[in-house]
Amino acid sequence: MSSYSSLLKTRGVARIIAAQLVARFPFGMLSLAFLLHIEHIHNSYGLAGLVLAALSIGQAIAGPLTSRMMGVWGMRRVIVLTMVICAIAISVIALVPMTIPATMAVALVAGLTMPPIQPAVRTIYPKMVNSRQLTPLFSLDASAQEIIWVLGPVMTTFVAIQVNTVAGIMLAVAFLVGGGTWFVASPEVGRVRIPRSRRRLGAVLTKPAVMLSTVVGFLLVATCAAVEAGVVSAFGHTGLEAGIVLALFAAGSLVGGLALGHVPIGPWAMSRRMLIVFLGITLAAVSQNIIWLSIMLFIAGVGIAPALAVMFSIVSASVKFSETAEAYGWIGTGQLIGAALGSAVAGFLIDGQGPVGAFYAAAGLAFFGFLVPLLGRRWHPDLRGRDASPIPDTEPVQIIG
Repeated sequence: MSSYSSLLKTRGVARIIAAQLVARFPFGMLSLAFLLHIEHIHNSYGLAGLVLAALSIGQAIAGPLTSRMMGVWGMRRVIVLTMVICAIAISVIALVPMTIPATMAVALVAGLTMPPIQPAVRTIYPKMVNSRQLTPLFSLDASAQEIIWVLGPVMTTFVAIQVNTVAGIMLAVAFLVGGGTWFVASPEVGRVRIPRSRRRLGAVLTKPAVMLSTVVGFLLVATCAAVEAGVVSAFGHTGLEAGIVLALFAAGSLVGGLALGHVPIGPWAMSRRMLIVFLGITLAAVSQNIIWLSIMLFIAGVGIAPALAVMFSIVSASVKFSETAEAYGWIGTGQLIGAALGSAVAGFLIDGQGPVGAFYAAAGLAFFGFLVPLLGRRWHPDLRGRDASPIPDTEPVQIIG
């Protein structure tokens, strides 16, 4: 733990981690807030699902685009512009009665303008710490984000039930604007200038480490989405059991990220961490007993944050600094698509086989999440003893003769 304490003592690190967590809190709140709100108004979870699909499609499209724009207009301009438009769009959904097609259109705008906080902060990190601290910092970041997925849904549900669903959505807007303002006001954001990328959009995906991380991130988040659907299906929406089990799943990720964050990253690192996820979820499928499920999902969770930290580190070490934001944007897009696909597949299997169907889906997805980095380990950079910082951008040098 000494590596983390020294990290948090590094100038600006604790502030930037806290600011980006607050700014990203809506990611753990909006899906549930929209679900509760639209269902309350239109009395249909199916219609609410259409709105969430529009939001997710917008986010998936925007990921690499807004990230790349930060190299053209600067981080602060892009984040402030997207934050303002996104906050207005979300507020309209909460405050203005609309038909479902109109709500879907506004949700698409909200998704397209979701501020690119995650790519921005992971682009800033290599400029804040030395190369030895970078991998533990990525691990600490991946672990800390579990707070979003644990507290976000709890806060949304509490406010929606105790006040109303409009208040639940507007609370997310408050976090979006407050956290986003805190983040862009941080000195570290102003000190880092992303060079304009000279390559076409999507060219960064030709980097093996970026493609590997995007595919495995897609499979990992699809796995988590299927698990969430299975747990909710097994225990229902009304009791505390589902919340407890999912909280322990996230707690396992937090513990794993802190415990393995300092371990050197070799070519087997991602497959080993995904193996933990696969084994835990496979064992969880054996029984839906709450104690058994809690223990097995805690074990599965131990591999999640460390796997994400490996993805961030190998991407950072494999691309030019001007390409890092776009690379992380593609990884985010892959994860969003994975979340949608995992939920959809799990939903169909739950209808046919009950909650265990979702765990079968999660185990299958986790198996491929383990198999892909195992077979693709030659494209997995060996960072043992290596600097995980991005490759510097070089400019032509004029020689005066």
